[in-house]
Amino acid sequence: MILICLLCCAATTTSHAQIVALGASSTAGYGVGASASFPAQLEAILRARGRPMSVRNAGISGDTTGGMLARLSNAVPEGTKIVILQIAGNDAMKGMSLANAQANRAEIRKELHRRGIRTIEADGYGMAALRSGLRQPDGIHMTAEGHRRVAEQLAAQIR
Repeated sequence: MILICLLCCAATTTSHAQIVALGASSTAGYGVGASASFPAQLEAILRARGRPMSVRNAGISGDTTGGMLARLSNAVPEGTKIVILQIAGNDAMKGMSLANAQANRAEIRKELHRRGIRTIEADGYGMAALRSGLRQPDGIHMTAEGHRRVAEQLAAQIR
């Protein structure tokens, strides 16, 4: 009985595309909570459109490109098809040089490419939401509506 259950669960898991949102506080849903974050809203949108894909939120508030690179193998499990990168500005706020930040970002993309994982850069979507006024009082993080808009834009890119 246990074997049958395990086989059914394995079949279900492999039939779903795995998406990981890798980033910092905006990815994590700072100020709006995980359930209103763009990764959670993206999963809901995709499922509502008949695309049963799981979206894992690998956002950690305050994270940098160095931190993301260091945790990449654990944050992005085998079977992942797409990684959404939403890196933002913690590198600069923590005094990392632009050259080091760019090198880390390039290394993240290189490793994902080596693993055959499609990468979607989402920094521009978050910035567009902030520019359109969908920001929290801190001026840095998106509102729940900002997260929804980012999720809608990302959903349009996922085939």
